[in-house]
Amino acid sequence: MVGATGYVGGRLVPRLLELGYPVVAISRSIQKLRSRVWARNPAVTLRSADVTRAESILAALEGCQRAFYLVHSMDPSNRDFADTDRRAARCFAQAAETVGLEHIIYLGGLGHEETNLSEHLRSRAEVSKILQAGAIPVTTLRAAMIIGSGRASFEMLRYLVDRLPVMITPGWVKTISQPIAIRNVLNYLMGCLTCEAVRGRTYDIGGPDVLSYRALMDLYADAAGLPRRFILPLPGFKPWLSAYWISLITPVNVSLARPLVEGLRNPAVCRENEIRTLIPQELLSCQVAIQLALRNSLQHDIETHWSDAGYLPPEETSYPGDSNWSGGTLYCDRRSIVVQGSQAELWHHIVRIGGQNGYYYGMALWRLRGIMDRLVGGPGDQRGRRDPEEVYAGDALDFWRVLAVAPNQRLRLLAEMKVPGIAILDFQLSPYGQGQTRLVQTAWFVPRGLLGLLYWLAVTPLHNFVFTGMLNGIAKAAGLIVVRGPEKLDGPADKAA
Repeated sequence: MVGATGYVGGRLVPRLLELGYPVVAISRSIQKLRSRVWARNPAVTLRSADVTRAESILAALEGCQRAFYLVHSMDPSNRDFADTDRRAARCFAQAAETVGLEHIIYLGGLGHEETNLSEHLRSRAEVSKILQAGAIPVTTLRAAMIIGSGRASFEMLRYLVDRLPVMITPGWVKTISQPIAIRNVLNYLMGCLTCEAVRGRTYDIGGPDVLSYRALMDLYADAAGLPRRFILPLPGFKPWLSAYWISLITPVNVSLARPLVEGLRNPAVCRENEIRTLIPQELLSCQVAIQLALRNSLQHDIETHWSDAGYLPPEETSYPGDSNWSGGTLYCDRRSIVVQGSQAELWHHIVRIGGQNGYYYGMALWRLRGIMDRLVGGPGDQRGRRDPEEVYAGDALDFWRVLAVAPNQRLRLLAEMKVPGIAILDFQLSPYGQGQTRLVQTAWFVPRGLLGLLYWLAVTPLHNFVFTGMLNGIAKAAGLIVVRGPEKLDGPADKAA
């Protein structure tokens, strides 16, 4: 499976395992693969590959017979996702022929070319054509909006309705579509493995309802127990302005919101329903799908999340510790605290940092930083976190990305907010004396140009308050007595925990 750590792939793998299939899970980041619960299953083989490099994906596909192609490059770090997806599809199609795959199953977008497709949907259609041009039989499933907890389109809908009792919207709220529940999408994908008739064919997949985006907003309001929102469509509303407004109100970044918004202008209704006969299942209504997605979100039972997408650099390449020795500039703020208590007691609160739990000190400053980041096109702090208690490598955590996790020992975060350089925040735990634990908190920053230098100078005075307060706040939350510190440390930081 190519794209095993994505929204759909991350949910499909465990279901394939339940059916008894051995799975080769392929992703760009081996750390993200290893962090998944299903990665420990003996029937799973983990392989990292860059699908835009022929030799890389060729090696990853070795020994495979059938493949799910669930790659999509539409993430905030990619300025030209269509070109990346085009190159990736060509490399994959060539590699598939070389290793002799028997069948490729591809999940694309539902849209019809005569309706002036958005760049997002046009790219999905192009990838399908590239794969189908090869010698390997391809099954393409074309889905409209997928409803599920943690899905970007659902999160947009959820936060808009939750936060805005009155909305002035573009004309696309009147566009009709045929949404489908993530549960039904997964069933169709799995069904393609055993249904020989689907090989080499393209199918539209959708739920039982055809309705407008405005009607979806009403359904969500009903499910959430909210009054139906007053919605005033404004035809002249530009897509880029809609995307920017959505990025301020919802957790979805503007670079992701824009292609999604542009895609909403295209009607997405199934023109044929043959797949329902070939792979029969109970199709959930939009009302039921929204209720299930909302329930899972409120219970923090989210298997995968849209923010999981994106490249997670190898930890060793993101560590800036040798920068000074190689002629670069490295700034480091290192502080420690010693408490009377175990590493596990401290870890329970360190690993809960961010999201609704906050940062234990100076929350007004953290919120201001999040707002400033949103205004310049960054993720801000509205992404929150997928789970309030646990984090895995690759998880989004407000405007951070979890770079590494070693339970009871270390948590390392890579900044994804808009900063002129590379910023990392690291927490390390170690035993210190009889029944005591030492927590070392390190902030690294490698500036980019003069702006980076000025940025560090501007935020340094705040560290004395925010980082010292955070250490005290973590100890207080854990109910542990501070034996020593917080104190600022000099000298180089250790690279390993």
